[in-house]
Amino acid sequence: MWHSGNKSAECKPIEKAWDLADRQSQLLYKELQLLKKADSTLASPRTLSENNELVAVKRGDWTSGFYPGVLWYLYEKSGKHKWKELAGELTRGIEGEQYNGKTHDMGFKIFCSVGNGYRLTANAHYRDVIIQSAKTLATRFNPKVGCIRSWDHNSHRWDFPVIIDNMLNLELLFEATKLTGDSSYYHIAVSHANTTMKNHFRSDYSTYHVIDYNPTTGEVQHKNTHQGFSDESTWARGEAWALYGYTMCYRETGDPKYLQQAEKVAHWLFGHPRMPKDLIPYWDFDAPHIPNEPRDVSAATVIASGLLELSTFSNQGKDYLSKAQTIMSNLIDHYMSPPNKNKGFILLHSTGSKPSNTEVDKPLSYADYYFLEALLREENLPQDGHSRVWFEKTPRVNSSIFRMIGKYHP
Repeated sequence: MWHSGNKSAECKPIEKAWDLADRQSQLLYKELQLLKKADSTLASPRTLSENNELVAVKRGDWTSGFYPGVLWYLYEKSGKHKWKELAGELTRGIEGEQYNGKTHDMGFKIFCSVGNGYRLTANAHYRDVIIQSAKTLATRFNPKVGCIRSWDHNSHRWDFPVIIDNMLNLELLFEATKLTGDSSYYHIAVSHANTTMKNHFRSDYSTYHVIDYNPTTGEVQHKNTHQGFSDESTWARGEAWALYGYTMCYRETGDPKYLQQAEKVAHWLFGHPRMPKDLIPYWDFDAPHIPNEPRDVSAATVIASGLLELSTFSNQGKDYLSKAQTIMSNLIDHYMSPPNKNKGFILLHSTGSKPSNTEVDKPLSYADYYFLEALLREENLPQDGHSRVWFEKTPRVNSSIFRMIGKYHP
């Protein structure tokens, strides 16, 4: 069984994974530098093209923070100065996004990069970037709707679209309250989580991808998908975002309804007849040609990382831990890239957007990010089965602040 607790033969799979991550990430850095020679505005690798050439993105892309985050995780695991230097270099390239108010993806971009940098170095500059990023993200909050607006595009379809992915951007807001003592960020995050819980879920706890609100009245206008098979289907990565997001919200608030929501999402996922035996989901649970449909490894890594944290909070923790370990074992055994291949990505067989036929059966930077996060989370699991400080990005502010804003204390 995949595990990292004992220095024995059972450690080999996880060490194999870290060794590959080290080697591949060095290659990916070199490949990125080649592209930057032609276009210095490129900030981070994202995927491979149809011709298996490296696709890199500018800092404004929602995926720009993941590769810097991978480098920070490699530094955390190894303590090697080279990873700290490279992580800092790549992080600097996207810090300007802290002022970009045209995106909801501030958490993905800034918190996965700058947030990890601050957690590991306590660099005061990173703290300032996190706070400014939260200020910028907060400008997209509509109190009538109770949510942060996700997209500004497709205005012919939606007036105020909110996607389930946006749950992960709330962590940045929770962090800003911890860093500043300003409860407004906390309140925005809780409002978004509560409104999403009310409107994004079907009665069985499967998720819609896109909910469109009337920005004046706050009423729900449409329930759609953008990356799933159909409006009423369940897009695998969306369900993964929900599991991860509500687990994180429970960590940050202590509100038991978030723990219950995460548990119900987990029950839906693992009770579904179209969840494969290896627990690496197809891109959509309602895709018409299962089992002849692409898998989405990125969804599996988000689920695994979320489950590992959920296992420290829930009475069902042993089962969640077992399922996370099954996912990770299968990823290591069957979904990793051969060494020195695929331009340096770690995992293969993710699906970005099947409806638009983009990034189908390709590596994706965020799959690698959540894979390494899951590896670290498993290594840092508390022996007593209770949550531990590793999951906190930074120390909490004085507890009186959280009593003031209504933080739960279970």
